Amino acid sequence: MNKKTIRDVDLKGKRVLIRVDFNVPIKDGKVTDDTRIAAAVPTLEAVLAQKPRAVVLMSHLGRPKGGPDPKYTLQPAVPVLSEHLGVPVAFVGDCVGAAAEKALAALPEGGVLLLENTRFYAEEEANNLDFAAKLARLGDVYVNDAFGSAHRAHASTEGVTHFLPAVAGLLMEKEIEFLSSAIENPARPFVAILGGAKISDKIGVIENLLTKADKILVGGGMANTFFKAQGIEVADSLVEEEALETAASILGKAGGKLVLPTDVVIADKFEADASAKQVAISGGVPAGWRILDIGSQTVQKFSEELENTRTIVWNGPMGVFEFERFAQGTFAVAGAVARRAQAGAIAIIGGGDSAAAINQGGFADKVTHVSTGGGASLEMLEGLVLPGVAALNDK
Repeated sequence: MNKKTIRDVDLKGKRVLIRVDFNVPIKDGKVTDDTRIAAAVPTLEAVLAQKPRAVVLMSHLGRPKGGPDPKYTLQPAVPVLSEHLGVPVAFVGDCVGAAAEKALAALPEGGVLLLENTRFYAEEEANNLDFAAKLARLGDVYVNDAFGSAHRAHASTEGVTHFLPAVAGLLMEKEIEFLSSAIENPARPFVAILGGAKISDKIGVIENLLTKADKILVGGGMANTFFKAQGIEVADSLVEEEALETAASILGKAGGKLVLPTDVVIADKFEADASAKQVAISGGVPAGWRILDIGSQTVQKFSEELENTRTIVWNGPMGVFEFERFAQGTFAVAGAVARRAQAGAIAIIGGGDSAAAINQGGFADKVTHVSTGGGASLEMLEGLVLPGVAALNDK
């Protein structure tokens, strides 16, 4: 981590503009999972301890189309953040311009202000520099603590750094240090676990990990494409036809590092109440059925592969864990990862669905680190430079 952080700058009396990741699930006007809000609290407390003039927070939420949409307002985050910080948090229904500047001026000394969704402006995702300059008018120093958005070159993650001194928050620092050390200098044996639906999302990740990891365990829908590339019948299972050649090429150069499921749980339809049975993959999948989870032999095999590991990185579920009947493989692997972490291994969960599975399974406090950024952690695993990190001031 060769970037400056909030420890390297004097924030006393300054207006501190912080990019947070409050892209949280909201239902009926209430935040249903505050993990990302809670993750920002250590940075916010550390900034407030430096006695700034004001703390101004900006974030996106969801994917609003072409302008303000009440469905995507950040207002529901206010009471949650206020409770976590133990201080009142003000809110303004815009993120730039007169209303935002007036709300900032009205803040008491050391007050906290949350701006409205930056994606209510198309200029945010376009990384429009005029828009970034308007955001920058709300701060004297810029802090990026939104690891989950660091792989995007947007106005609030990259553009604003052209106008203000720019440093990392504590969450950003922690994410980068865990993920980069796991990839660049892992304690060995180092095993990566990859799941999720598509190979195409993870081709770069697999190719990079083949040069770094001792083993790569593959589950989820992406395993189906590898099966079909080997000539195994997968019937109605999800397969990326356009990635078959790539899958065959990866298998050709994996040299035994890639470990695929030996048995799977199949269903007669893609429904929570589908009929299910376990089959050995060597015999293929019968017509009219589809693979929705890894089988018990595979769980055993994967657990054995994890037995003496010292570093584990996991990204992507082993099956359709949203359906209870097809969640067993994912939760069993989560349990095996947690047990290794408790025995001293470094276990890093790469955001997204894997983080959701670890949380649902009750293992979040038993692993080393649960990333807040699915896409960003994937790009780090691929060895790519994140624009939101590259833009920060070097030490």
